[in-house]
Amino acid sequence: MSSPPAAPNRVAFLGATWQRHPMASRTANFCIDAADPFGQTMWWAQVLDDHRIADDDDQKPGDDECGLEGPDGRWLLFLKVPEPKTVKNRMHICLRPSDRSRDEEVDRILGLGASLVNDLRKPDRGWAVLADPEGNEFCVLGRVAAS
Repeated sequence: MSSPPAAPNRVAFLGATWQRHPMASRTANFCIDAADPFGQTMWWAQVLDDHRIADDDDQKPGDDECGLEGPDGRWLLFLKVPEPKTVKNRMHICLRPSDRSRDEEVDRILGLGASLVNDLRKPDRGWAVLADPEGNEFCVLGRVAAS
């Protein structure tokens, strides 16, 4: 016998049920630990098309916090920490090229100093896992489909 459908205000997910509520939060910043926040910011500024250094920002080498302003005022921040990266990221960024193929974008980013961590590309799908100069993993997916 099948169970009755979930009530419209409840969502089933991985065997649990959560009550739906009106939206209460939005992302503001994505923070990444860094040995060199300024260097990371300058590197990622070359990679990302939708994040930029704010016009009124006076970031400089040696700052404990640097970052890039993104869409809707969301920031990608690099925060100085004393310890080096030692394990795989628990969360990572996935990039989707907008004006070139996935493989062309992988080549471009490798040329900026990224390293290839894992190549999971197939001719018509898949992705490449790269690492930025401080070893933070990120993925390059296939190009955004034209709308």
